[in-house]
This record gives sequence, C-alpha cells and structure tokens, in this order.
Amino acid sequence: MGYKADVRLVKKDRKVLESWLRAPTISQEMALRAKILIASADGEAIRPLATRLGISPTTVCLWRRRYESEGLAGLGTRHRSGRKKSKVTPAKERAVVAATMKEPKDTTHWSTRRLGKKVGLSNATVYRIWRKYGLQPHRVQTFKFSTDPDFDAKLADVIGIYLDPPERALVLCVDEKSQIQALDRTQPLLPMRPGLPARMTHDHERVRST
Repeated sequence: MGYKADVRLVKKDRKVLESWLRAPTISQEMALRAKILIASADGEAIRPLATRLGISPTTVCLWRRRYESEGLAGLGTRHRSGRKKSKVTPAKERAVVAATMKEPKDTTHWSTRRLGKKVGLSNATVYRIWRKYGLQPHRVQTFKFSTDPDFDAKLADVIGIYLDPPERALVLCVDEKSQIQALDRTQPLLPMRPGLPARMTHDHERVRST
C-alpha cells in the first residue's frame, strides 16, 4: 500500500500552494504538483496518492524530491536541452527555389522529401521555403486560347444549344481523340514561378498513327 510521506511544507509555502489551487489561471501541471505536496504533507502515502490523482508513483516522488531539494523554485518545468534549429541562409533558400524550378529526373514533380534529400534539408524546411515563395510543384493549371476569329459567335451558338435546345435536337460532344497519337501540347508549357503554378493547355497536337 505504500509508505507514509514525510514531506514537511513550510507554512508560507503551503499558503502559496493552496493559492495556486484557487487560482483560475494556474496550469494543470502546476496544480497537480501543488496537490502532490499538500497531500504528501498531510500524510497520504505515495501509492494511494498516485492512484487517486491518476499518475505514477514515480511522478509523486519526483516532485517531492524537487521540493525537498529546491523548495517552490524546483516545481517549475525545466526546458530540455535539444538540438538547436539550424538557420537556413538566404543562399540556401535560393538554392531550394532554383532546384524546385527545374524538373526532377524519373518523376513528374518534386516532393518535399525528395528535394530535401537533394539539397541537404529536412522536408519540413523545404515545405516552409515553398510556402514563403509561393511554390507549388504539385499543381498545374490548364488553359486554352482559340485563334478562330468566329470563336465568340460559335461559343454563343454552342451555349445556346445546351441552354435552350430546339425540339428533337441531337447534341454530340467530341473531346479527346484516343486513336490519334499525342505529340505535344498545343501551346508551350509555361513553367512554374513563385506565386504561380505551372500552366499548360488542356489539349494536344496529334498525328494519326498508320
């Protein structure tokens, strides 16, 4: 069942801990530590206390030791030392942008992971640079310009047939020509630029196979 706690709270420290529990803005972590110390000072054993608060006995012992060695100052959360984030230089950002603008080998477009491996950065860093410069390698917009001088009149006729077809009208729509080989887009590809995705026509120049 555990053993009786022998934490002795200084009178003024107990008042501080009790004020924490009454404060509406205190964090849950600090409130929990206050409960551990007050209950331990009141004689509640470690294991029953841990069960009641839904924590491990190790956690109870941790905050008891912290208080005993450092007082209330030891109850704060200590920041863990970790690897510092490396700062990406402007030159490195330009290298990422330049690499993004070039087509990768053996794939249709760059991914953050693939490009990060190439330039020696994490995929998260590459993604942040893409967002900063408005680069979206995965997006492609299509467009079509007609050189037909009668395009406007024909367009009005086609839309009129769909919106108000005459009686017994038969409307046929022809799209791709599957038996005819696609050579290239009807207009040159407009490459991706910062803030703009790559753009291409939706149709192809085709030649009938023999």
